[in-house]
Amino acid sequence: MAGLAASGSNPDVELLYDINGLAKDAPRWFDRVMEYVGEYGLLLAMILLVVWCWWSVRRRGAEDAASSVAALVWTPLAAAIAVLVNVPIRGFVERPRPFNDHQGLEVLVTGKTDFSFVSDHATIAMALGVGLFVANRKFGLIGIGLALLEGFCRVYMGVHYPTDVVGGFALGTAVALLLSPLAMALLTPVMSAVERSPRGGWLIKSRGRSRVGGQDALIPGARKETAGAEERDLAA
Repeated sequence: MAGLAASGSNPDVELLYDINGLAKDAPRWFDRVMEYVGEYGLLLAMILLVVWCWWSVRRRGAEDAASSVAALVWTPLAAAIAVLVNVPIRGFVERPRPFNDHQGLEVLVTGKTDFSFVSDHATIAMALGVGLFVANRKFGLIGIGLALLEGFCRVYMGVHYPTDVVGGFALGTAVALLLSPLAMALLTPVMSAVERSPRGGWLIKSRGRSRVGGQDALIPGARKETAGAEERDLAA
């Protein structure tokens, strides 16, 4: 892999220069924005998207809330596992960062001394995006879009080859999808038990009112309490 990257006629390198060349023509402030977005911003946005999806599932309180929350719990776990899988891959491939082998790149982030293949950022972002897609397609499509933008940023910043990003996308997708059945089989019963718990049930479904048929409906316990209050009023 490192040998292929050393050739200037390699399409991977040519695409690297084309995308990274945009950083040379862009204003300095824009490069600073891309540096922050590519290094921290998009990953933070992905985490907030997972939290938003959980809040939406919790408020909706559907019958499959436990399985949906289980899928959301699996999402960051998939990203963590994918990064761990990447550790031996990086050590085996030992591909240097592109700025170590190629001159004239606009490197927006300094201090990168580890190997390049595959991109941790791309791996994490796509694992989060695909994991979200398993839980909720609407949020998942947004997450996958953010992951694609993350991959573009990593090449724009001059810290990864395009194939580093593609490899990260493949690794994140593979872990999130292939291990999903096992993860769901283990996590769904746990989330169902949490749902039945008087203290932890709010993590799965919102307590109080839920929407049924487009109208507000009290939870069963609240309905009984209200009926009891009416009976006391009539007796008075």
